[in-house]
Amino acid sequence: MGDIRMKNDDNNDKMAELKAFDASQLGVKGLIDAGVEQLPRIFVNEQPPSPRSTNNESNVSIPVIDLGGVESLERRGEIMKEVSDACEKWGFFQAVNHGIPENVLDEMIKGARRFHELDSEVKKSYYVRGDNTNKKFVYTSNFYLYTGSVTNWRDTDIMLEYGKYIEKLGSTFLELLSEAMGLKPEHLKGMDCAEDYICLTHYYPPCPQPELAVGINKHADNDTLTILLQDQIGGLQVLHDNQWYDVPHIPGALLLSNDKYKSVIHRVQSKKVGPRISVACFFRPKKGNPRLLAPIKDILSEENPPIYRETTIGEYLANYISTGQDYGVQPSLERFKL
Repeated sequence: MGDIRMKNDDNNDKMAELKAFDASQLGVKGLIDAGVEQLPRIFVNEQPPSPRSTNNESNVSIPVIDLGGVESLERRGEIMKEVSDACEKWGFFQAVNHGIPENVLDEMIKGARRFHELDSEVKKSYYVRGDNTNKKFVYTSNFYLYTGSVTNWRDTDIMLEYGKYIEKLGSTFLELLSEAMGLKPEHLKGMDCAEDYICLTHYYPPCPQPELAVGINKHADNDTLTILLQDQIGGLQVLHDNQWYDVPHIPGALLLSNDKYKSVIHRVQSKKVGPRISVACFFRPKKGNPRLLAPIKDILSEENPPIYRETTIGEYLANYISTGQDYGVQPSLERFKL
C-alpha cells in the first residue's frame, strides 16, 4: 500500500507542477529565463531513452542533393534518380541550390527568434499546449502561418515570401517523386498531397540537464512531405539502419522527408547550448478532404500488392493524434495495414 500511495502522491505533485507551468504561460523559455538549473520533474524522461549514440564516424553520410538545373531535361533525370534513391533508402535528404535566396532563409530564422524572445507578457496571448486545434493561424492562399511566429508586418512579409518559395519547391519534389514512380508529374499533386501546407517555427532553449530531458522523442511526421530549415546549433537526428545520424548544418540547405518509399524516423536531442531554431513546413491534404487515400493503383501488381487499406486524411490524423507522436508506442500506420 505504501508504494501505491507514494506513486499516487508523486503523480499528484507532477500534475500540480504541470498546472502551475501552464498557468504561468511562459513556456520552457520562461524557466530558462528564471535561471532554472535543475530540470523540473515534468520534463524528465522516465521512459527508457532512445540510444543517444550515433554512427557519424562511419563511411555512410546523409544524402545531399544539388538541385541546380532541375528545370533542364539533362539534369532533371539525374536529380529525379537521386531523390528517388534517397527517399527509398533514407526517407530524408538535404537539398542545396534550391532557389531560395540566402537572405530569405536568414530572415526566417531571425523572425522566429524575434518572436520567441519577445517580452513574456506579450507572448502570453499566444500560449497554448497540445495539438494545433486552438492555435492562432492566418490563412492566405494555401499557406497557413502560425501567428505565434509573427510579431510584426516585417515578419509577416518574410513568411509570405518564404511560403511562395516553399510552395514551389514542394511542388517540384512531388513532381520528381511522381516521375520516379513512372507516373505523370502532376499525379501526387492531383491526389491533393500539397492541398495545404502549414509553417511552424520551433525554439529550443539551452537545457541545463540534456541527458535527462525528453527532447522530441523518435517519431515520423503525419504529412506527405516536410521541408525543414534549421540553424547551426544542431540536435536533429535521423534513424537509418537502426543507427542514429546527426544531421549536419549546411548553410542554405533544406531538409526534406516524405512518406513514399520510407517515412523517416527522427528526433531532436536536447543540448546545453542554444537556442536552436528551426522552421518546418508540412504538406498534406486539407483535414476535411473526403478523398479516399490508398496505394496508387498504377504501381500495384500481383508482385506488389497493396499493404494498406483506404482511409481519409481526417481518419488518419485522428488516429495519429490518439496514438501519440512517439513512434516507440505504436507506429500510426500499423492500424491501416490490410
